[in-house]
Amino acid sequence: MGKIKLKIDGREFSAEKDEYVLDIAKREGFEIPTYCHNDQVSREARCRLCVVEARWQEGGHSRIVTSCLYPADEGLMVETNSEQVRLVRRVVLELLLARTPEAKGLAELAAEYGVGKNRFGADTDFGKCILCGLCVRTCREVVGVEALGFRMRGVLKQVGPAFAEPSSVCIGCGACYFVCPTGHIIMTEKGDERKIWGRTFKMEKCSKCGRYFAPKYQLEWINSQTGVAMDRLSLCQDCK
Repeated sequence: MGKIKLKIDGREFSAEKDEYVLDIAKREGFEIPTYCHNDQVSREARCRLCVVEARWQEGGHSRIVTSCLYPADEGLMVETNSEQVRLVRRVVLELLLARTPEAKGLAELAAEYGVGKNRFGADTDFGKCILCGLCVRTCREVVGVEALGFRMRGVLKQVGPAFAEPSSVCIGCGACYFVCPTGHIIMTEKGDERKIWGRTFKMEKCSKCGRYFAPKYQLEWINSQTGVAMDRLSLCQDCK
């Protein structure tokens, strides 16, 4: 790959050829909303909020594209906040609000884009899940466990363990809870127990400070996968 020149909102920038537009824009200080992007996992462009307007010549035909998956090239011109872009984002926000009206931060973002009364009504059956897939990808690609996935199809699609039953392979690490952008995934801790996805995990105390910090099952799984001794794993991050 080599260096190329492109314009974002009329300003010229240098970037690597095929670098994704979203990454360039974020690096240069442009704000593009997204609910399904995280640098630590693969990209699937599920939320559709990061759309931008792309064209190759002044006055030429433009396309609405998802910036997280659109590669930059020499001469590309990008508009991040044009009226067409805002129109598409408004419709996407209406659809997301119709599915998950209680999703964290969604109402505030919708108000920012001038979304008032929702034309599509509201559904209360799906909690706060917008099907971004971050939890699924994090579980598979970062943790190395496939405890979560998509089930059902169309408007009935949901995320969770297979058959909506507690997963036998979940290690209780909570990575899905921390990466969830809308607050849909619920994880509770009380005393020496952590509950998530219908399972209860016994927590391990740090051998140095005595604080409960991770499920015992998670530490045993890491030990089996990496060979790191349990006495090393029994220290919390603050005490390592």
